Amino acid sequence: MSEISRTDTASAAERQASGGVSNFIGILCVMGAVTTFSINDVLIKFLSAGYPLHQITFIRGIVACAFALFLFMPLEGGWRNLKTARWKFHLLRGSTVVIANMVFFTGLAALPLGEATAIYFVGPLFITALSFFILGERVGPRRWTAVVIGLIGVVIVIRPGATTFQLAAILPALAAFFYASLQIMTRKLGTTEKASTMTFYINLSFIFYSGMIGLVFGDGRYSGWDSASLEFLTRPWIWPTPHDWILLLAVGVLISFGAYFVSQAYRSCEAGLLAPFEYVALPQAVIFSVVFFGEWPDAIAWIGIVLIALAGLYVFIRETMLGRAAKWKLPLPRNK
Repeated sequence: MSEISRTDTASAAERQASGGVSNFIGILCVMGAVTTFSINDVLIKFLSAGYPLHQITFIRGIVACAFALFLFMPLEGGWRNLKTARWKFHLLRGSTVVIANMVFFTGLAALPLGEATAIYFVGPLFITALSFFILGERVGPRRWTAVVIGLIGVVIVIRPGATTFQLAAILPALAAFFYASLQIMTRKLGTTEKASTMTFYINLSFIFYSGMIGLVFGDGRYSGWDSASLEFLTRPWIWPTPHDWILLLAVGVLISFGAYFVSQAYRSCEAGLLAPFEYVALPQAVIFSVVFFGEWPDAIAWIGIVLIALAGLYVFIRETMLGRAAKWKLPLPRNK
């Protein structure tokens, strides 16, 4: 074998190993993100009985921006990362995530946590489809099979025709579409922007939009609805109690870490690969429902959860663990 051939072979092996490391880190980031988001959902559901959604998202946006500026951004080169030539893309992405969050949490106020999360999990399926049709990413037959199995699990949990299908149940599904669009934009934007930059601008969008909504609904002139969802949107702002301040600040901290993790994941890894791992949030939501809200799933629901978990586990074993020996010998990939 010639020196050039050996060099080309070595370079190809290094690229393959580097891609494996990037995929592995992306999977860890997305699983960390969905865990923080699941805890965030619990806290917001607690707060939804006394505070308006726009006040909660306004406060958490301020906290998350502070974390992006003073923690994440210094780790990735400093505040010069605030400068961007793609501000229109940041604006579109920020608007999308605000809509996704507002729609989902409006539904969450009226639905059980596990039920809302199950409906929301058409989102990763949207991500896989969009990554194939828009980004041109290759989604192999094994990954498609795992996604289909996950979809079957979601359908089993939802059980079409049951009480899950009420008007509020449409909202998590709508949120899932906007969330999928967000992650596809994250994948495109991540080619030039750092995760800390995307985290900052996405939370700046929350501050802006929540402030605007607060100017319209913050005095409570439109409140008084029998619907928990509508009341969550129109309830007047009130000064939080010391205990609730702790919860509100915790929401801000969680969302800042979650937004950073998910941005880091989708900027460095194929969207179609990461999508099934977001299913981790579904069993988490069920567990949290049992622990905090007394919502016990029945045997049929557990069958769906197991199918979803097995689908994600299969993808992990197939796409990641096969290259474990090479991955652990390399340093973590740098941010680009």
